[in-house]
Amino acid sequence: MKKLIFLFSFLSVVSLFAQTDERSGFSNLLQAGTISVTIGGDFIVTGSFPAFVTERVDQFVSRLYKETSGKLLANINASYQLDELKKKIDDFSLRGITLKRSSGEIQTLDLQKFRVNVEFVNNPYLKNDDVIIFPDNDIERNFFTVEGAVNNPDKFFYVEGDDLQDALELARGINKAYENVKRVDIHRLSYDGQKMNVVMSDIDSVTLLQRGDRIVVVADETQRKEFNVIVLGEVNRPGVIPITKNNTSIKEVIEDAGGFTEMASLKKAKLFRGSSNIRFILEKEFGLDLEDLSEYLKGWPNPFLFEYEKNTMLRMSNLTEADTIFFLADEQIRQMTNEASIDFTDVMDENSETSSLKLEEGDIIIIPPKATTVYVFGQVAHPGLVKYLEGKDFKYYISAAGGLGELAREE
Repeated sequence: MKKLIFLFSFLSVVSLFAQTDERSGFSNLLQAGTISVTIGGDFIVTGSFPAFVTERVDQFVSRLYKETSGKLLANINASYQLDELKKKIDDFSLRGITLKRSSGEIQTLDLQKFRVNVEFVNNPYLKNDDVIIFPDNDIERNFFTVEGAVNNPDKFFYVEGDDLQDALELARGINKAYENVKRVDIHRLSYDGQKMNVVMSDIDSVTLLQRGDRIVVVADETQRKEFNVIVLGEVNRPGVIPITKNNTSIKEVIEDAGGFTEMASLKKAKLFRGSSNIRFILEKEFGLDLEDLSEYLKGWPNPFLFEYEKNTMLRMSNLTEADTIFFLADEQIRQMTNEASIDFTDVMDENSETSSLKLEEGDIIIIPPKATTVYVFGQVAHPGLVKYLEGKDFKYYISAAGGLGELAREE
């Protein structure tokens, strides 16, 4: 019932607006340079309206659409009604439009094609007493689709007489990123929907289309894509490094990044595969601008598996409460990042197996600096950072942190 009331209100507003414009339009005919144009059929508003002698069909239609939709939408507050009304307003076809002149001349216009090729044969100047009739926009039954190696794959309103070249033009032509595009497959379903006939055509043919045709412009997918890895930290030229599709070695990437700096800690260097959530961590925690974040949120650790592994490891450990906090943070990061186990000290050795490891799109390499401090925490007198000295063992750092606390246990 609510839908019926809403639809009735919508049609009433449109009808009232058209009648008002019709009366004002006829009075405006007294002004120099104005003519009367009538719109009928399946459009946002119908009736007779004033137009300028300098207006073409597309300009006149666009102006009426903008004025009418603006007034209709201004009266709607509820979001669900607004969305429904927008759908109704935009439910008309720019193809198969009939233009009737007072002289008896009849033209079929294609404003959608005009907006692609800007050929004015489909967008003539208006004349007094012109009649513009929009077709019923049943695009669920009167359609064809274009997919494959085109610039604008989409679903289009079918008009009697459409051929393959019309379809390709509406799809804005062949995408030049594809090479050797020569064939088109037209998938044609029987009336009962049970059988499929595939019509193979040359790309330059003028094969007539039928309602429901699904056109596929055949081409091998280009692999000239933006394959990159990111190298951060102690290399001479950190940043985005272009790579091939799974055929660039880690050695080549480090060389393109200018090699390691003297401060590079190769023992702590990490390679994270592109499928991991390290990108999310870097962007969220460190403010790095990494695109397409949603792709790296997929595969977030299963909460059950995380809890299971955490509890298993805690059962085998003797951690204090403070230690446990750090442990849990490290454990969650470990699960969220698909860290590859490689020895970076061998990366630049062309004879090593590590140097030939192939990198993939989205991989991230992080080269931290050599440690200048050691973090001592837990049951010590003064937990915190202690300056790193080469050759010193753990006892030195415990002593430098003030020694063991009263509750510390030696094991």
